[in-house]
Amino acid sequence: MRKTVLGGILLKLMLVVAFLLSSNVVSAADTGQKDAAAVAAENKDTQVQRQLDQPYNNAPIWREVRSGEQNYTTVKGVETGVLMQSGGETWRELRNGPVTFYGGILLIAVPVLIFLFYRRYGPLKLHDKPTSRMIQRFSDWERVVHWSTAISFVVLAISGVIILFGKHIVLPIFGYTLFSWLAILSKNLHNFVGPLFIFCVAAMFVTFVKDNWWKAHDMLWFKKAGGMFSKEHVPSDRFNAGEKSWFWFGVFLLSIIAAVTGLILDFPNFEQGRAMMQQANVIHAVVAVIFIAASLGHIYMGTLGVEGAYESMRNGTVDETWAKEHHELWYNDIKSGKSAQKPMGAAGTAQARP
Repeated sequence: MRKTVLGGILLKLMLVVAFLLSSNVVSAADTGQKDAAAVAAENKDTQVQRQLDQPYNNAPIWREVRSGEQNYTTVKGVETGVLMQSGGETWRELRNGPVTFYGGILLIAVPVLIFLFYRRYGPLKLHDKPTSRMIQRFSDWERVVHWSTAISFVVLAISGVIILFGKHIVLPIFGYTLFSWLAILSKNLHNFVGPLFIFCVAAMFVTFVKDNWWKAHDMLWFKKAGGMFSKEHVPSDRFNAGEKSWFWFGVFLLSIIAAVTGLILDFPNFEQGRAMMQQANVIHAVVAVIFIAASLGHIYMGTLGVEGAYESMRNGTVDETWAKEHHELWYNDIKSGKSAQKPMGAAGTAQARP
């Protein structure tokens, strides 16, 4: 009997607790709905008041659009649901800020340093008199590959500089009309010459890689800086350590990075998003500036820096004294018959090896 009475009391208590809890939940839900309705009404009143006080202030609307949460589309594709991409502002600040500023300093500083070096030390000249006995240094194919790569690189460098720095340099001096024509021309040249440059670089790599492998004696060249300061004779292979560095750093590494990022920018129809293209553009600009600055050193050494270097690439031949003083190990291979290059007579005819 007592168990029955206790059970009834417990059951009644449980029903009372359940009722109180359900009442609180309903009350909280009603309060939440009232709060949400109140907030919505307040926001609506605020928007109405803003339209009266600031009729042209659409910032709240565009903030919602930028968030990507208030607007969407069922169209399938990369970024089809993105009406505003905030990364574009970050890209613009990077490109027009640090990239342009520090890149411009680098492209000014390097020519100044080269000029000061030339005034202080002058070109690297021969110690002995030329013998008029010529040696073939570059074949016709090697010269075609080199000059095709060089010309396409110069076109890309000039057009790229106009694209990156034009509005800071060309526009203030020549005005909008000429700058517009130059910018359009530079853009089209850059887009179409870029793939040609990639092909030429690939051909150059295949052509010259066999003579650009590192060897132990290359460290001696680095240690003595190739004799550029001391004018000391430093033996080297067909290509010295400086030329090998340019081959692997410029022709190989920088060219690959510039080529990959350039193709991403050249062919946007491959469904890469705007974020990828913005990143590729910044990387491409940074690498291109470094590439141009490094190429100035290579151009200097191939023209004014080393006596007879330009003629070797223009004509394909060098004097025996030049070969011995600048590339003695390569010269010894020619004399012993290990090298594919041939000694030439004074008139350019093939000369039998001793």
